[in-house]
Amino acid sequence: MLKLIGAALILFAGTMIGFQQAARLAARPRHIRTLLHTLQRLETEIGYGYTPLPEALERAAEHTPEPLAAMLKEAAKRLDDADGPSFRESWSRAIEGHWANSAMRSPEKAALIRLGSSLGISDREDQVKHLRLAMQQLKAEEDAARDDQERYEKLCKSLGVLVAALIVILIV
Repeated sequence: MLKLIGAALILFAGTMIGFQQAARLAARPRHIRTLLHTLQRLETEIGYGYTPLPEALERAAEHTPEPLAAMLKEAAKRLDDADGPSFRESWSRAIEGHWANSAMRSPEKAALIRLGSSLGISDREDQVKHLRLAMQQLKAEEDAARDDQERYEKLCKSLGVLVAALIVILIV
C-alpha cells in the first residue's frame, strides 16, 4: 500500500513538473506580446503626448500587467528621486530586480537593456526610433518563442509523465 501511494506521488510530481515547464513555454510569448504593447504605449506617450520619461513610464505601467508593471514603476520611481541614478542605471536595476518574475529569457533582456541605454539621452524622434527598433527585435523573439512553444510544449508534458513513470518502474 505504501509503495502504491509513493508511486502515485512520484507520478503526480513528475506530471506537474512537465506541465509547469510547458506553462512556462506558453507564458514567454504572452509576456513578450505584453512587453510589445507596453513599448507601443510608451512610444505613443513620448512621440505624440510629449510626456516626460518618468511620467510616460508611470502611465504605461498603469495599463500593463505584472511583472512588467512593477519593472516600469520601479524605473520611474528611481528617476523621480532628486539625486537618483541616470535613466540607464534605473532601467537596468529595475530589469534586474524583476526579471526573475517573468518567463522571458536573455535575448529579451538584452534588447531592453540596449533600449535603456538610448532612452532619455536624445530627442523625441530618436527615442521613438529606438523604441521601434526594440519592438522589431522583440517581435522576432516572440516569433521564435511561439515556435519553441509549438515544438516543445507537448514534449515537456509527455516527458514529465514518462520520466515519472520510469522512476516508478525503477523503484518498484
